[in-house]
Parts: sequence; structure tokens; C-alpha cells
Amino acid sequence: MLARTPPDSLLTMADPLVVENLSVAYRGVPALQDVSWTAPVSGLAAIVGPNGAGKSTLVKAILGLVPSTGRVTVGTRPFEAVRDATAYVPQRASVDWDFPATALDVVLQGMVREAGWLRAYGRTRRDKALALLDQVGLADLATRQIGQMSGGQQQRVFLARGLARNARILFLDEPLAGVDAASERIILDVFDRLDRDGRLVICVHHDLGTVAERFAHVLVLNRRVIASGPVSQAFTPETLARAYGVPLAI
Repeated sequence: MLARTPPDSLLTMADPLVVENLSVAYRGVPALQDVSWTAPVSGLAAIVGPNGAGKSTLVKAILGLVPSTGRVTVGTRPFEAVRDATAYVPQRASVDWDFPATALDVVLQGMVREAGWLRAYGRTRRDKALALLDQVGLADLATRQIGQMSGGQQQRVFLARGLARNARILFLDEPLAGVDAASERIILDVFDRLDRDGRLVICVHHDLGTVAERFAHVLVLNRRVIASGPVSQAFTPETLARAYGVPLAI
């Protein structure tokens, strides 16, 4: 059997994520139209825009979770070739919280690539999963069923699962929506560590008032790209007015 390629060897820290002319339609209704975007090589990037702007759809299209036209590359390779070097944390609303899994089970799922579907998780991987839960402040809740946790705790469990993939690029869909202040602080601390480690964190984000404080790069979207680039250049009252259709104070 061929050995799996370690995820960190799939990408170098200089390989950019490039989206070219990406379009998505649901039942003939355009959700994204000719979106082209070059993400920063590393750091924290926010995707913002009004409801229905296609923010979550863009992330899913990049990941190949919804049908689309266009092209997504990382460095010189198609996204599919480097998928194992990425991780995805979906919106909480898309998760079946009644599934009989503990917090530890969920984090171990992030290591399936390492262990393989048909192999049991050894002590080493369980210890690693517990260490990741400790990073997000949940080591003492490792055996708790995920549906019995608060919203902020659930979000932290899925962040730990994303970290378990040791990914170079992490996609998170509304990771701070509806979480308590303690969970928000822990999540942002993890983001800061990933930033210092040279990784790329791409977040669908809803709170415009905190974009400049928390992110270095922004993509302003409303089915099409309105603006993208460093927050100081792309996150302006003018671009927000174009995206939201009304003047907004930053």
C-alpha cells in the first residue's frame, strides 16, 4: 500500500490559494458570479458581506462541496491535489448534535487521514486529541456527548478537530457566531497561534465592528467580489456601501 503524503509536505508556506472565475448557481439562480480572489499566503483573512452574499457558498465551492465552474489552485496545483493540507470547520447549524459522539471522538475524526478508516486509534493519537482539547480549554469534557455542550464549547470541539488535521489552510464558517465571551477569547488565541505559525485562517465573519481588530486581510463579497486586500485598503465605508447597499459606519 502506498504511504500517505504528510500534509505539511503538500504545501510550502509560499503557495497561494487562488480562486479564478468561480461561479455557483442553485436551481438556475446565481449564488456566486465570476469570483476571482488571491488569498494571502498566511495570516487571518475574513470573508464579509450581507446575508445571501454567497460567503458560505464560496468556502464550500473552494472545498468542492458544491458544484461550481471556474478554477481553484494552491501554488501550481489544483485544490483537489492538496486537500489533505486543509481543514474545514462548518457552521454549527449544519452539524447533527444528536449523533452519539463525545468531544474526544470528534477530534479523533480529524485524524482519520493519519490512521486510515479501518485502523483503530492508538494511545498516541488519543493523547494528541486530548492535548488539542486542552488547547481549547475542554480537556475535562473529553467524554461528554457533543449535544450536551454549550454552543461555544461545541465550536471549540470542532476547532480542535480542524487542528487535528495539522492543516496549512483552515476554513471556518462563522466560528464566532453565538459563542460566549470565554469561547471567543480561546478561539481568537488559537487563531493568533496559527498566525504566528505561518498558517492561513480564512473565516466567514459576520461582525463588521471587529474586522479591523481581528483580521489583516478581507474579502468583501456580494455574489461578486466588491473588494479584497489588506483591511486598511479594502475594508472602507465605500466598499461596504457597495456590498450592503446602504452606508455603514465602521
